[in-house]
Amino acid sequence: MNGRAVDVHMNTEEITAVTAPSPRSRPSTSVVDVAGATLLPGLHDHHVHLRAWAAARASVHAGPPAIVDAYGLAAALRSAPEAPGGWIRAVGYHQSVAGNLDRLGLDRLVKERPVRLQHRSGALWVLNGAALRAVGLAGDRHEIAEPAGAITEIPDGVERDGAGRPTGRLWRADGWLRGRLPALPSGQDEHLGAISRVAAARGVTGFTDATPDRDDIEMQALAEITDRGLIGQRLHLMAPLGAAAFDAASHEAHPAVTVGPVKVLLDDDQLPSIEDLAAGIRAAHLGERAVAVHCVTRVQSVVALAAFEAAGTVGGDRIEHGALLASEQLSQIRRLGMTVVTQPGFVAARGDSYLTDVEPSDQPDLWRLRSLLRAGVRTAAGTDAPLGPWDPWCGVSASLSRRTVSGAVLGGHEAIGRRAAIGLWSGLAAAPWIARRLSPGQPPDLCALQGSNRDGAAPTDVMLTVARGVVLHRADS
Repeated sequence: MNGRAVDVHMNTEEITAVTAPSPRSRPSTSVVDVAGATLLPGLHDHHVHLRAWAAARASVHAGPPAIVDAYGLAAALRSAPEAPGGWIRAVGYHQSVAGNLDRLGLDRLVKERPVRLQHRSGALWVLNGAALRAVGLAGDRHEIAEPAGAITEIPDGVERDGAGRPTGRLWRADGWLRGRLPALPSGQDEHLGAISRVAAARGVTGFTDATPDRDDIEMQALAEITDRGLIGQRLHLMAPLGAAAFDAASHEAHPAVTVGPVKVLLDDDQLPSIEDLAAGIRAAHLGERAVAVHCVTRVQSVVALAAFEAAGTVGGDRIEHGALLASEQLSQIRRLGMTVVTQPGFVAARGDSYLTDVEPSDQPDLWRLRSLLRAGVRTAAGTDAPLGPWDPWCGVSASLSRRTVSGAVLGGHEAIGRRAAIGLWSGLAAAPWIARRLSPGQPPDLCALQGSNRDGAAPTDVMLTVARGVVLHRADS
């Protein structure tokens, strides 16, 4: 810590003291010796999707670099293990593999079993014919009759051809689709436990889950999983305005689970008016909630910032991703006091695609870092797992080198130093721009890295991870 040896004393609520090393300790004190390690605040992943990550662990990977053509995709889908209802769930698809798939294209790969394939953007599911029949979308109806006699309206995100028949492409229809699928496998909670363990082994002590359509039932379920010890990290959960299961104003606060901003998704083909988006932001602020707006294109960031100009901002308001920001927008974001929560891991994971698919004039604006920090913009980082690489040290490495999988450099002018790169993961959950410190009164969340580890972009060996004063990972155990 700052090049000096220290003892860090803590309980489950806070760091109580940082002192010079002492050979003696009280009889009731548990001591963990990581002499020679570099001690840091634990990493917080400021943008992740835990349930989707758990589901992805039991899914077929359907995109680059493992899958690069239709032949490989068909082989991967056909070899998928049995799941409830015979379903195949595939994730990470990119059109470079087999084009812009629809029901007919997917049927040519697998016809007998129901298949749902997610585009790597997370915005699109593609269903084959068997899957469409299984969820009641086989005809040209706009409503579905349920067994109990109720009528369910089919969401607008169900794409249709010229004859009114579903094409198999479902845009932003996750909640509706989830309600029509077989029950999740009983092992999903165990997958969440496995996620907690692998993340702890990389120094992660907290997650901000950015799933937009969460309700009180799901928040309660995640709290119970945390209470059972399957998830050891702190959870900060984005949720709609009506869901506030752990709002201290109306419920007893949970020690490890807190309510985050209201998440707003923007898509270029269904953008709200600036007035409507501003009204939603004002409503959230009146409900004492911040707002996090998903922005991955220029037009989305223009609309979002105009709406915040009209509605005003509060300290926790955020731009999620900020994948493509114009230089003139940086001073505007700074003036508004907003935080950009970016994902530098995408530079590594998808950089080669950006270099071929994104207009050369746009490439300098992709996944900014250095220019954000130099402009004084509050900046933090997340992985966007499972859509992005889940290891935050991948994001740290990409922040330093801006190198893609092939070794090419994407936006080298946006590279930052190691201290700043790690700092993107060191902020408080509710205030990512405020760095946590290893000092009395701070949260008892830390990680210990092997040696000084000042050797550039190489992933770091984590010796110890402590969250909420509890050891989650120890490399020698």
